[in-house]
Amino acid sequence: MAPSTHRPLLQRLAASLHELGWRDCAWLAVARLLEQVPGRRCALYRYQFVAQAVAPGSLCHGRGQGIAVTPCLAEADLPPGPERRPGVLRERYRQGAQCLVARSAQAPGMAGWLWLLRHGCQEDEVRARYALASSQSSWDLDVWVAPPQRGGLVFARLWEEANAVLHAQGVRWTCSRISRFNRASLAAHARLGTHALGTATFLRCGRWQWMAASLPPYVHLSRRPDDVPCLAFDTSSLPHYPSLELTCRILKQ
Repeated sequence: MAPSTHRPLLQRLAASLHELGWRDCAWLAVARLLEQVPGRRCALYRYQFVAQAVAPGSLCHGRGQGIAVTPCLAEADLPPGPERRPGVLRERYRQGAQCLVARSAQAPGMAGWLWLLRHGCQEDEVRARYALASSQSSWDLDVWVAPPQRGGLVFARLWEEANAVLHAQGVRWTCSRISRFNRASLAAHARLGTHALGTATFLRCGRWQWMAASLPPYVHLSRRPDDVPCLAFDTSSLPHYPSLELTCRILKQ
């Protein structure tokens, strides 16, 4: 009997169920179907919001000195990196974002980047604003490591420098959103000792956008670019400084 041609598909479905769980797997299937709409007019996003403690001191314990992490203050000075939607990087800088760029002595070009926004964030992918209720909070986004550098110390060095920058500013918690479909990123953040802050699902069809979230305003419907829901995150009730044993081993991707 010939092997079933459906086996690879079934194996992929089983792997997705194991990795994401049935609920997020179902949402991912809907997202993939919406991607087939002509003109990419429809899309679905599911986000997990987390808070991560800002840990002072060295995370690498002296290792990774060949990886330099420096701030890049202008879009024109950014080295070639991952492709982003036109205007996104310009908008980040307009909001006052700081980009930390990692460069490795062993390889040319940019090894990775991490973006910091001190006072909340305007979302890149959907119409949403993230506000921070505590002055001891910041926002981080778009942590990226070049594929050849993954599994090394670039990720750890980026966070080491980000922690130093934020701690010097009096920040004790940095918040971020992660795709619920990206289990690798969720796991990497979990190893850093994150606290869950909530979830949100966004469905976009043409000019219409629908949001359902686990935090106020819970539900929002809009069709205008200026009609933007604001989700507020308050870290003041979290432990002042959790006990974290951050090492290069757990920070590796």
